[in-house]
Amino acid sequence: MTDLRWMPDEGFSPQRLRIELLSGLTVALALVPEAVAFAFVAGVHPLVGLYAAFLVGLITALIGGRPGMISGATGALAVVMVSLVATHGVEYLFATVVLMGLLQVIAGVMQWGKFIRLVPHPVMLGFVNGLAIVIFLAQLGQFKVPGTMENTGHGMGGGEWLSGQPLYLMLALVAVTMAIIWVTPRITRVIPAPLAGIGIVAAVVIGFGLEVPRVGDLASIQGGLPSLHIPVVPLTWETFEIILPYAVILAAIGLIESLLTLNLVGDITNQRGGASQECIAQGVANTVTGFFGGMGGCAMIGQSMINVKSGGRTRVAGIAAAVFLLLFILVGAPVIELIPLAALVGVMFMVVIGTFAWNSLTILRKVPFTDAFVILLVTVVTVMEDLAVAVVVGVIVSALAYAWNNARRIHATTRQSNTEEGAKVYEIHGPLFFGSTDGFVELFDVAGDPETVIVDFAESRVVDQSALQAIEAIAEKYEAAGKTVMLRHLSRDCHRLLNKAGQLMVDSDDDPDYELAVDYSVRTGSLGGH
Repeated sequence: MTDLRWMPDEGFSPQRLRIELLSGLTVALALVPEAVAFAFVAGVHPLVGLYAAFLVGLITALIGGRPGMISGATGALAVVMVSLVATHGVEYLFATVVLMGLLQVIAGVMQWGKFIRLVPHPVMLGFVNGLAIVIFLAQLGQFKVPGTMENTGHGMGGGEWLSGQPLYLMLALVAVTMAIIWVTPRITRVIPAPLAGIGIVAAVVIGFGLEVPRVGDLASIQGGLPSLHIPVVPLTWETFEIILPYAVILAAIGLIESLLTLNLVGDITNQRGGASQECIAQGVANTVTGFFGGMGGCAMIGQSMINVKSGGRTRVAGIAAAVFLLLFILVGAPVIELIPLAALVGVMFMVVIGTFAWNSLTILRKVPFTDAFVILLVTVVTVMEDLAVAVVVGVIVSALAYAWNNARRIHATTRQSNTEEGAKVYEIHGPLFFGSTDGFVELFDVAGDPETVIVDFAESRVVDQSALQAIEAIAEKYEAAGKTVMLRHLSRDCHRLLNKAGQLMVDSDDDPDYELAVDYSVRTGSLGGH
């Protein structure tokens, strides 16, 4: 069911509206340096990043799958865009963002977002830990002398680091901001703690005229309204071949990061569902953004955490963040550019502390080795490569580990039959699937068994075509030895799909009725030609 969530469960009140608006203002302030920095990473004008933050943030706030989430221009997408911009120019980027959005809409309509539930919990822990480290590393670029920074994916490119008194002053302001954020909730909840930290530190810096890096040192954010802009690219097959690979990668990265953020925000706000709706919202947002000169985007875990920790629970907060950001661009640039970067860095450092799953450090020695390995692997790959690669690697490793563990569970107990005189019964235990078929075949002593053998699957589960093929192979071996084999407690679809072995079925009143997970083509053909 679509969750519009315009109103919280307790209903709207002036106090709730104030919380939502102030939360949105805090998020908008944190969005400015991030959007500018990621625009530099992608090699485009800062306004291209700011317009993306406004448009993607506004549209996903209106129709997204999880109220409370914040979307905008992100580093995960920017590092992919940089080679496209460098090779073909910014117009090809806009066309790619449009195609990226269309692919995401298709994913949402096809309801592919539900597959995010296949991401195991250790992968989620590695995801949040890796992303917390990435957010931390991205802030280090702010400790460089303005004008010397060469932004990279993690904000650690070349340039001269601050030193001496400027560095000590920057660190002191960061520490003060973090302290204010920590202590404010213990004194008052009238305003969000991050906003209090930014406001107080900015007032001190401006009031005393302290010489520290400010938002305006990154770039001017002054601009007008985003205008309709059709990407100026040739409408040819060659253009499609150029932008399609980038669009597919960007769409995948954007959806993975958005859906994982959706789950994370859902855990905090006790909300469920909305994956397919979020895919469609991200797609619509990016398609529109591509036609208005934006670089595209996806959900931002850092800003989403700022929002929910500041009390933002409805769509109002996300809409407010986008509107405030637009106001900064149109009329507020002179003021916003005076805000010290130290205050925003302090906010993001507190986000890092709140995002990192510290409990994962204590459970590493308590969980199975495979789970601990996956947590560390996904964390490292997220930092060294990117989020999409890390999640895919984590899911593959988890799936292989699961298959291997289940493959080792297959075993059999033997006894004499109570119904067939002289017959030997093999009671199969554990799932029978592609990973356990070799172990299954090795359970049987065809040469040493009596004339009649019963294979009982009451404690097993036949999963796939490889399992059916293994059953048929055993049946053929006994048939070649001139012996009779009977199969019990197999589901009805196994009855239909087994050929030679199917003639040896013994129906039982308590046969299982689960459906076998095999391809439809198997149902309409023969198994291995037997």
